[in-house]
Amino acid sequence: MLSTTALLCLVIAVHDGDTLRVRCDGVASPEPITMVLRLAEVDAPEMNQPWGRASRDALRAMCLQKRATVTPVTLDRYGRTVAHVACKGVDASRRQVERGMAWVYVKYAPQDTPLLALQASAQHYRRGLWRDAQPVNPAQWRHPGR
Repeated sequence: MLSTTALLCLVIAVHDGDTLRVRCDGVASPEPITMVLRLAEVDAPEMNQPWGRASRDALRAMCLQKRATVTPVTLDRYGRTVAHVACKGVDASRRQVERGMAWVYVKYAPQDTPLLALQASAQHYRRGLWRDAQPVNPAQWRHPGR
């Protein structure tokens, strides 16, 4: 069973623009635990996709080696914890979307998520990946023809 209690953690690695590794102290045992997290409600470009490295670097600058509040939401099909993550008080999903470093993952985000308005603003002002003439959603990049 997944606990949805907020945890205080240290971000120890950033894999890409929506996936990071954290070490959390005092969770169900005296020993720290390490978890791989996926940011809730967003999908960042793949590393081999345009903007993939920029997205990862933006998340690194925001979170790496910083304290984070992690609020688990669910587990994804790969066993990663999907969570709302705030690094030094800044919501990582929100910041990635507003900077044009990630899409709102409409399939998994609530219909009324405020991230949609932030994405529309990023598109309008051509921030980040929205500078490209035809940016490709990561889901389409991973599974062309779907």
